[in-house]
Amino acid sequence: MKPWLNLTVLSAGLLAAASAAAQAVVGQAAPAFAVTDTQGRSVKLADFRGKHVVLEWVNPGCPYVQKHYNSGNMPATQKAARAKDVVWLAINSTNVDHYDYRKPDDLSAWLKSKDSAMTATLMDVDGKVGRAYAARTTPHMYVIDPQGKLVYAGAIDSIPSANTADIKAATNYVNQALGEVLAGKTVSKPTSQAYGCSIKYANAG
Repeated sequence: MKPWLNLTVLSAGLLAAASAAAQAVVGQAAPAFAVTDTQGRSVKLADFRGKHVVLEWVNPGCPYVQKHYNSGNMPATQKAARAKDVVWLAINSTNVDHYDYRKPDDLSAWLKSKDSAMTATLMDVDGKVGRAYAARTTPHMYVIDPQGKLVYAGAIDSIPSANTADIKAATNYVNQALGEVLAGKTVSKPTSQAYGCSIKYANAG
């Protein structure tokens, strides 16, 4: 792993560990939100009550995001979830002044080029949704059950690297959590340490 990537993982971990005041708590109700998607439509979490929902924080400029999209791993995970009637919401919390920010059309075009399969892509440019969920990295993943309870929060998988070769050996925590909750079981690993690039929030200093 390149030194700067390793530092990104470590800093992301420290940020997550410091998030003692997080509003989103596994086992409790997921924070409500209403935000505009890349098509200009208002999307509310409440719109999907009664369905399983996955939240994915995304930033195309992040090497970790690129790992999971360029390899096809994230689109495949999305498609497997959608085939089971799971709602998948990608969320972009990158502030508009950061060089990683992409306008809605550009973000949609990038995701389409990667054969993505989310239900909607949300533009959380003020960072309110991301902060409510204590999302720290891209990717950062969450699973919400049909009753609106958060049942998983953390990484997409078990190997924190930007190397696509690691995907095959990793446990996909999102697939695992969805498989268990869809089967009526308790999620066996409800939390994990998210890894990736830090989210470029507005007014982050």
